[in-house]
Amino acid sequence: MNKRTPVWVGWSVGAIGLLLAACGGGSDAAPNPPLPEVRQIAQGTVKGSNDAKTTGTYAWKGLPYAQPPVGALRWKAPVAPAAWKGVRQATAFGHACLQNGRIYGPGANNTYDDTIAATLNTPVGNEDCLTLNVWRPANATKDLPVIVLVYGGSNISGYTADPVYDGAALARSANAVVVTLNYRLGVLGFLNLPQLKTGTDSAEDSGNFALLDIVQALKFLQQNIAAFGGDAGNVTLMGQSAGAINAWALMASPTAAGLFHKIVPLSGGISLASNLPPGTIPTLNPASTYQAQGNALLTRLVIADGLAADPAGAQAWIATQSATQIADYLRGKSGDAILTTVLANGLTGSGPIPDGTVLPADPIGAMAAGQYNKVPVLAGNTGEEGKLFAPFLTLLGGPPGFKINDFDRFHLMAGFNPDAPTLLTEGDILDAAYVPSNTPGTGWTARAGLLASAFMAPSRDNVLNTLRAQQGEVWYYQFDWAQQPAPWNTVYGAAHAFDLPFLFGNFGPSVFANASNSKANRPGRLALSGHMMKTLGAFARTGNPNHPSLGTTWEPWPAQLRFDASLTEARISTVP
Repeated sequence: MNKRTPVWVGWSVGAIGLLLAACGGGSDAAPNPPLPEVRQIAQGTVKGSNDAKTTGTYAWKGLPYAQPPVGALRWKAPVAPAAWKGVRQATAFGHACLQNGRIYGPGANNTYDDTIAATLNTPVGNEDCLTLNVWRPANATKDLPVIVLVYGGSNISGYTADPVYDGAALARSANAVVVTLNYRLGVLGFLNLPQLKTGTDSAEDSGNFALLDIVQALKFLQQNIAAFGGDAGNVTLMGQSAGAINAWALMASPTAAGLFHKIVPLSGGISLASNLPPGTIPTLNPASTYQAQGNALLTRLVIADGLAADPAGAQAWIATQSATQIADYLRGKSGDAILTTVLANGLTGSGPIPDGTVLPADPIGAMAAGQYNKVPVLAGNTGEEGKLFAPFLTLLGGPPGFKINDFDRFHLMAGFNPDAPTLLTEGDILDAAYVPSNTPGTGWTARAGLLASAFMAPSRDNVLNTLRAQQGEVWYYQFDWAQQPAPWNTVYGAAHAFDLPFLFGNFGPSVFANASNSKANRPGRLALSGHMMKTLGAFARTGNPNHPSLGTTWEPWPAQLRFDASLTEARISTVP
């Protein structure tokens, strides 16, 4: 539908009759205006939620942007959704994609609740999951900027029904249409296996099924976002962590050309080891890494099914099968069986595959040559990224940072009262090697900072410096808020992902909410969140994040804006 075509044009007689009947209209009554939560998109009529009185928004949830990638469509490029008849209810989130149960995951009920702890390290979610959600201000404004979120989770977990990603507050504050989307995860989203390649579709043969999902979602929005008041010519692609890696990948991908017009990658990168100084940790692995993973998965599945006793026997059996037979064998497996094998054999790593078609073999090299989707960039990191990556401290030669497991940590946070005195100390959570946390050199803060300097910072500098040589519109912020009640202010502080609640204006219930949000820090927290949502809105509108209420002039990278707050007020500053 053309973005300037009234959303009611093209309605079927039956759909209008149904709405009039629902509103009490009859054949002799004057036509009533359609309900604002009912919209016509290319695939059919959808009825969302009118939350004008509670959140000041309208919302549509669980909209299918592709057919379910199940059966013969598993490990295939996403297929456009089928049309439907009648009015499709769009008031509930779609399934979370099938994934490994993690502390950040959907649990058994596709929301934040106690089942998250009970489902750790087990398959959760559903392969029928390619849906998206839309929020917009409860008014009649058209041609609003569109902000599309790609969630994080190491590309092995994540779900749009996470309460942190509710788009209502951001849509209202930024005066924008906010979209969140599910995409395939783990080996269901990224799999480089020769037997799955048909030679008929180079994009599909890339193994980047998750990236193709995001591209399909963006195409769906180009076709339909005007029906929700969004401007298809002003789409901002936003991703955090793994979502940022995926967003960077699409900035380098010719398959995404013209589908977005600004980008907000937060706490992610797109650098191979060959792009970085020695001793640093890349944010992108070569295609060979994922081919080794795919071959190992196939081998372990064959052994688990009793078709061979060991890897050598499995390879011999595989050699007797055609590519079609192997593809059929894999598509005949249950998703749970595949993920169980992944977990049992330590094959959980996942991410974009630099195949040379969907993603250049060297994305940074392509950017340096000007061969990328050139759009304004607003990037960001948190000031203490490493504090969420406690297990990675083993890479620095020490023990993992947390001495408690995720099951206990989840319940410790869920049962924490941020407004009451506590006997809990950082020593109850952190390994003794890192306590006190402020010990120079060996303390938790110093070691987590060293980890971040080897992991996040090199990829940040690599991509931003590369882009700054190609374009002027590159801005960067650092999030420094660390006002949680003790001991979480030193255990987490400005850790990876802790800027997300501020950008979305959502402070609970969610996995870190009780550990972070107290009555004492509420005034400063809400003030900072307001500034951050307005900043994102300004960037989505104009491609420049500067706006009057920042109180400072934010110059492009390598200058930085610092988002911080005291207990009572926002503190925003710039660093040249």
